[in-house]
Amino acid sequence: MSKVRTEDLKPGLIVSEDVKSPDGRVILPKGGRIEAFHPMLLKGLGVTEVEADSGDDEKLLQAAADYTREFFSYANPDSPVLAELFLYATGLVAQRLATGWVPPTLGERMAQNVEHLSDVLPADEADPEKIVRHETELASFPESSLRLKAELESPKASIGSLTKLIGQDLGLSAKLLKLANSPLYNFAEPVESIQRAVTLIGLREVSTLALGMATINYFQGIPPELVDMKSFWRHSISCGIFAKILSQAMGSGMNPERFFIAGLLHDVGRLIMFKKLPYASTEALLYARENFVPIVAAEAALIGYTHTAVSQYLLASWKFPAMLADLINNHHSPKAAPDPRLAAIIHTADAMSNAVEIGAGRLYVLPDFDDESFALMGLPASGLAKVFADYETQAEQTISAFF
Repeated sequence: MSKVRTEDLKPGLIVSEDVKSPDGRVILPKGGRIEAFHPMLLKGLGVTEVEADSGDDEKLLQAAADYTREFFSYANPDSPVLAELFLYATGLVAQRLATGWVPPTLGERMAQNVEHLSDVLPADEADPEKIVRHETELASFPESSLRLKAELESPKASIGSLTKLIGQDLGLSAKLLKLANSPLYNFAEPVESIQRAVTLIGLREVSTLALGMATINYFQGIPPELVDMKSFWRHSISCGIFAKILSQAMGSGMNPERFFIAGLLHDVGRLIMFKKLPYASTEALLYARENFVPIVAAEAALIGYTHTAVSQYLLASWKFPAMLADLINNHHSPKAAPDPRLAAIIHTADAMSNAVEIGAGRLYVLPDFDDESFALMGLPASGLAKVFADYETQAEQTISAFF
């Protein structure tokens, strides 16, 4: 244990004593982890040094950085955003290594037998439009989602009509109330009714939330041997949380619920691919894992198109609201969106949720990042440390609202 100067603190260091301000307030308790924003914060509060096990922590951080670096190997090393994401992911990995976690070996990344899987459509018929048509001919868009979509688009929508509509689906009502009472909103008093949620959050906002959450039900029943649905939705919900926080950081008039739902549904095209092309989709995942390329690049290389090409046809067939569809369909290519500045929010949120997953044993590298589109958001890359901190206060309870 030794004293470390505030300016020398590095993300991932674990403090060995309470860090207190000059007036005695505890800023970071014993055992807490130093994040990227702490040196500036502590310096501003007049803290000049903290107690930390710097020797062991330095070795741990180096091991964490070496492991994490592999997952950034495909991306632009000069990206200031990815530099922030790397620091955060390294801290998470260091924290797990300190608990005795053993990272997955190369053998665990290697291919498994996928010969027992077979695609629904032959390769020459499996273009995005055809697999979506095959899917929608067999299973229609959920009736509850259709009614919510109509309500969202209706000029006659009211608190009473929306409350009645949501109240007809007890599962949806329960999830919305759990979400309204989660740190995502952090209301001072418990929200005990859908009507109260609509009053506090807003008519259009709750309609958007309800539409997105009802849409999730469409994808129930995908076999677990194809995709770990809990991990899939955890990533998607994390993306939604980051998207909401980023949109709020950009100022008023952004409709954070829209971005939360766009983040939540950003990978729906992948689910259709798993349903219709299980062999090809699993091959793409294994190829990405073994060769350290992003999943989206593996899809393009092995299948000939990506999950966003599928989501374009899927959301069009469902007549999904255009703004949401544009955000979802362009989350890997924000410059192609009608409004690149808005699509950059989902693009950034997806990258941030991928960084979080590295610390949870994720086996896939991050796709490249569009710093030019990020610049349109008007946020400094250094401000992402605060976004990560806000995410940590909201994530677990918000994610639990869906399970």
